[in-house]
Amino acid sequence: MGKVKSARWTREQLLVALNLYHKLRFGQLDKRQKVIIDLANKIGRTPDAVAMKLVNLASLDPTLKLRGIMGLPGSSQLDREVWEEYHANAAELIPMAQGMFDALFVEDELETTEVLPGKGIRVVRRPPMGSTESSSVAKRRIGQDYFREVVLNNYNGCCGVTGLPVRELLVASHILPWSEHAAERLNVSNGICLNRLHDSAFDRYLISFDDELRLLLSPKLKSLLPTESVAYHFEAYEGKTLSLPTDGFPPNLSFLSSHRKKLARN
Repeated sequence: MGKVKSARWTREQLLVALNLYHKLRFGQLDKRQKVIIDLANKIGRTPDAVAMKLVNLASLDPTLKLRGIMGLPGSSQLDREVWEEYHANAAELIPMAQGMFDALFVEDELETTEVLPGKGIRVVRRPPMGSTESSSVAKRRIGQDYFREVVLNNYNGCCGVTGLPVRELLVASHILPWSEHAAERLNVSNGICLNRLHDSAFDRYLISFDDELRLLLSPKLKSLLPTESVAYHFEAYEGKTLSLPTDGFPPNLSFLSSHRKKLARN
């Protein structure tokens, strides 16, 4: 994007800023945040200017308002327009913004970025796309990568059940299945950060969470007790409250209610 010639933000820059905004928690919108410094250097703005814009955008976030967090007033008309456009057409705009964001940091189409709060923006390799892969499939992959980043960062890069902090072993689990709920595919409140084992169990309705976010075991899983491995990996965490930062977005309770109804029984 190069150096800016005026103080005004462009639509392109705002889309990139929104991409980063959703990968950070409100408490991380600080000019000293390494990822903010990295982005500021790429778009020719100061870290202070980028941090201020992110907090301006936070003032438009209805989910924060419901929690009593107001952000910083002073958002521009363009801020409001791009915010509305971005969220009204998330399926199109999120992959587009991700592509813009990646283009600032990578040159190889097999590379993408990963936002690591406190550490910076890392370039990572993605699996090669098949020669016959359609643009819609490629867009889906970008959306899934984005969702994973948003959810993992919402949980501070740790499994919400075990606390495992190994990012390579973590999954952004969808509460409402991707294939059945298009409108909620990229909604952070439809995601829980789990390690690969507990993600598989959650996906197969072997575990779920109650309205207090405490881990529940399905009748099918309980029928396998006192098998040592089941007791170690699952019974040991039964009743434990899902762990996420105080400024993280909790999972949607109505989504969890729908998931609980499908707990495996036999």
